[in-house]
Amino acid sequence: MGHSTNADTTLRPRWTQRHREALWFYLMVSPWLVGFVVFLAGPLLASAYLSLTDYDLLTPPHWVGLANYVRMFTQDPLFWKVLRNTAYYTFVAVPLSTVVSVALAALLNKPVPGMRVYRTIVYLPALVPLVASAMLFGWVLAPDAGLVNRALGLVGVHGPAWLLEEAWVIPALVLMSLWGVGTGVVLLLATMQGIPAELLEAATIDGADPRQRFFRIVLPMLSPVILFNVVMGLIGAFQVFSQVYILTGGGPNNASETLVPYIFEEGFKNYRMGYASALSWLLFAVIMVCTAVVFRSSSRWVFYESEVRR
Repeated sequence: MGHSTNADTTLRPRWTQRHREALWFYLMVSPWLVGFVVFLAGPLLASAYLSLTDYDLLTPPHWVGLANYVRMFTQDPLFWKVLRNTAYYTFVAVPLSTVVSVALAALLNKPVPGMRVYRTIVYLPALVPLVASAMLFGWVLAPDAGLVNRALGLVGVHGPAWLLEEAWVIPALVLMSLWGVGTGVVLLLATMQGIPAELLEAATIDGADPRQRFFRIVLPMLSPVILFNVVMGLIGAFQVFSQVYILTGGGPNNASETLVPYIFEEGFKNYRMGYASALSWLLFAVIMVCTAVVFRSSSRWVFYESEVRR
């Protein structure tokens, strides 16, 4: 009996300390939990329900089951054009931004006087608000007085009306996407400067030229950061909104209409919030599938320093 009492006395403070730590844990994490439930989980569940209803924001939702999804794939011809525009923009902008980011990081890694100034110049556009950048590019891509067409005119090329022609409006948006590659460049540059100099020196001694050192040593070491940039770029490109909404409004002839502006118009302009919720879930599914494909393929081209390949 006395042994049991001593054991209980020994364990009681330990349980009290454990409860106290758990209480502090939940207190510290409660702001995030409340924010998650109120601003993410709640709206997520609400949109899942609304996607199965006919809801005009003014009257109570009316249950229609899968009618919104059936309409999306079989009764809405604009949906397929919007999906093609979004895919076109994403699968051009993301690879191009990745290549440009790697090239700029390699250039900014050179031991050139004044390199800190050049690095600052490359990163500054990423700090400019997106609305301001869109308004700036509205002037840069203007048909006659635009900076791009004036530069092309100096070499005898008549530039297109970038934002006013169906064939050129998506390339114009892709061109604007290159304006904000500074964040990806900074990550790649930091990784590049962390590559052990001994590896490059050993490759040089073995007779590797600069091109071989870059593609056989530097690029594999950068691949985890490239993977991160590609995934974040995919998510951002599929959700492109401000550029389209400010510069083109989806025109001309819906040639630049992408999924998120289309969701906004269906929900808040046409008062079809149920259909807009269904489109949102389709966008979520597309992003998840593309991200999964990238991660699944990463085992073939992403190299981690800690892993040993045989």
